[in-house]
Amino acid sequence: MVSNPEQMPYVLANAIRAAIGERGVAVVVLPGDVALREASSRPLPPRAGLIPPVPRVLPAEPELDRFAEMLNGAKKVTLFCGRGCAGAHAELMAFAEAMKSPIVHTLGGKEFVEHDNPFDVGMTGLIGFSSGYEAIAACDLLVMLGTDFPYKQFIPETKPVIQVDIRPEHLGRRAKIELGIVGDVGATLAAVTPKLEARTDSAHLDDSKARYVRAREGLDDLAKGTPGRKPIHPQYLAKLVSEAADEDAAFTFDVGTPTIWAARYVTMNGKRRLIGSLNHGSMANAMPQAMGIQAAFPERQVVSLSGDGGFTMMMGDIISMTQLKLPVKIVIFNNGVLGFVALEMKAAGFVEIGTDLENPDFAAMARAVGIHAIRVEDPGDLPGAVKDIFAHDGPALLDVVTATNELSMPPTIEAKEVKGFSLWLLRAVMSGRGDAVLDLARTNLLPR
Repeated sequence: MVSNPEQMPYVLANAIRAAIGERGVAVVVLPGDVALREASSRPLPPRAGLIPPVPRVLPAEPELDRFAEMLNGAKKVTLFCGRGCAGAHAELMAFAEAMKSPIVHTLGGKEFVEHDNPFDVGMTGLIGFSSGYEAIAACDLLVMLGTDFPYKQFIPETKPVIQVDIRPEHLGRRAKIELGIVGDVGATLAAVTPKLEARTDSAHLDDSKARYVRAREGLDDLAKGTPGRKPIHPQYLAKLVSEAADEDAAFTFDVGTPTIWAARYVTMNGKRRLIGSLNHGSMANAMPQAMGIQAAFPERQVVSLSGDGGFTMMMGDIISMTQLKLPVKIVIFNNGVLGFVALEMKAAGFVEIGTDLENPDFAAMARAVGIHAIRVEDPGDLPGAVKDIFAHDGPALLDVVTATNELSMPPTIEAKEVKGFSLWLLRAVMSGRGDAVLDLARTNLLPR
């Protein structure tokens, strides 16, 4: 709170340091009467005094020795990597090579870990797929690097776990750990890798990669479209968007099923960004985030992967895009339903109520406020429409009518291995087709 104009330079400088240093949000409250007073003449500090340098945190030698001892004593090591691996790609690759370890990544770690990675075997969790889950299930030592992955049910309870994180409060929060290390992921891996014994057995890595190839084939089979054969599958839309976007595009994605399509079909390359509401799960986040990114980086291509539910909550802001001349590209997955909410209700055994949406023609609405827009209902029209939207110099909207009953299922796993989830949800084949639910119903797995 700024209660006197003389406080403003100090408060603002402290807010900047806190926001950057803590990688979070700082709020400055400026009352209206104070805002009308004469500003302080005190200048802000120079950049070196305003933006705190990133510290290099390296564990003590005994911790590194214990880390290396546990690694050398394990036969099958799997790495589970999150957004804390940002900036540590080279060190991570060298470490995985030394350990012959598969790498499973979180959604937050996707943009930092997935690209140029011969050890990548995908994701795990509710929006992951089988190969990531199986790589963790098959290991005899799990190493969690820079991740605070919240779904405890997907972290083994009976295997030793090592966790490395810059934030000590994250250690052991999600899993029982044998060893917790506070340190930068990159610096810690660079220090421990020379202590590792050379290993030649790559069976665990090879098996995990083979499972990933099979899982990836299953996902890619869904990302297809045939002209004249409706509906359009959202996997196909996400794949085309990924292929057409710039190599340094910034993608935002709404909470819900757009999160799943972004996680599975938007390809990272080390230059792209993938941003969502990962901690809070706030609906309608994609378009506002895209607008903020576009305002900060006016020359960069920014793509909002919006759900129809999320978009309708904030769609009045498309007028702001025109007013501020923000060339955001909005892609709407228009399936006429709050898909993830409906899925969660089914998983809990409820009949979904209030999840169906009566959507307008979003493209017509956008054109009415001066935004270039296209509506697509036929798969054959989709590739050209995607290219047209991305080629437009200014804000543009692509309204794609996608399949309503597309299933976004977790991997096929045995329910007994993961506690706390509905049996039908865990055993569902990640086929993305409605007949999977019918099969489950016939075998009495679907709740009534």
